[in-house]
Amino acid sequence: MDLLRSLPLGLYLEQPVTWLHRLDPRVKLAWLMAFLATPLLANPAWRIFLVGLLIFLTLTAFIPLRVWRQQMGWLLFLCILVFALTAVLPDGLKVPYQPRMPADELAFSQQPKELPSPLPKPNPWNPFNWFKQPDPTDLDKGLVAPNLPQPTDYRYVLFKQGPFTMTRRSLDLGIRVSTLLFTLVYSTNLFLLTTSPEEVTAAIENWMQPLKRFNVPVTEIALTVTLALRFIPLVLEEVQNLVRSISTRAINWKKLGMRRTAQVWLMVAERLLENLLLRAEQIASAMKVRGFISPNQHRVEWYQFRFRMMDWIGIAGIFLLCLARLYWGGEA
Repeated sequence: MDLLRSLPLGLYLEQPVTWLHRLDPRVKLAWLMAFLATPLLANPAWRIFLVGLLIFLTLTAFIPLRVWRQQMGWLLFLCILVFALTAVLPDGLKVPYQPRMPADELAFSQQPKELPSPLPKPNPWNPFNWFKQPDPTDLDKGLVAPNLPQPTDYRYVLFKQGPFTMTRRSLDLGIRVSTLLFTLVYSTNLFLLTTSPEEVTAAIENWMQPLKRFNVPVTEIALTVTLALRFIPLVLEEVQNLVRSISTRAINWKKLGMRRTAQVWLMVAERLLENLLLRAEQIASAMKVRGFISPNQHRVEWYQFRFRMMDWIGIAGIFLLCLARLYWGGEA
């Protein structure tokens, strides 16, 4: 199934078995929730730290280069492109705004009928006295603006070159958008890369056990998720087989026309639906033959939970990450 192996996301890595594979799936699911929740309302420094932490976990797990290059390469390029575009786009703070009514209507109504004449604008062209010092009397009269030094090194505009302008707000927005996109996508992908589908469903079912008090069918939901994850490869395999069967027939699509082309693809879709229904019926028959009555009466243990020393270290790391988020990751 070449289509399954070429997928850029959601691919489970069976070999080599890394230390991320050996972690308990419940701990990995808790880490995933931490990566998804801690960027909310966090400062840019914390978001950049999460991106570096994800890359550090990938490198320390010794995942093959061909795998994480395929998984991370296009995502890094997309995030860098989003950051570059957001950083140079207008930040939205230069929109002119003028109220319809004056702030103080009484003072506005009491203004004199004749307003004082505006100050004369200085002539920028001075070919004879280019370096003329301003007259102190002109400063007192307000004819010349005093050249006051900047009290601090604060600058709102960080970079300006031609049509490109980078401000503090646009830079902050670019960091937030790009890091959030990378964290949400890659943390989920890294979890699926090192966790088998059975472990995923077992961890979800274990974390959903308290919902049984509210009569939530936790076991049925876990079974449905397991069957869905197992059915997705079958769907991709059927699609790949149909595509190969059409390509081997060397159909001349230009001579068929729009009507006959639509009829061919309708026949392919009908055949795909028939094959999927046949696969689903085969799965149901196999479960009936094995005496499957209901999830509560016929338990199938996909994974045996057991905490090891590395799992306890992972749980301690989650608490440290949450404490660091509370102390250093909040917005100023």
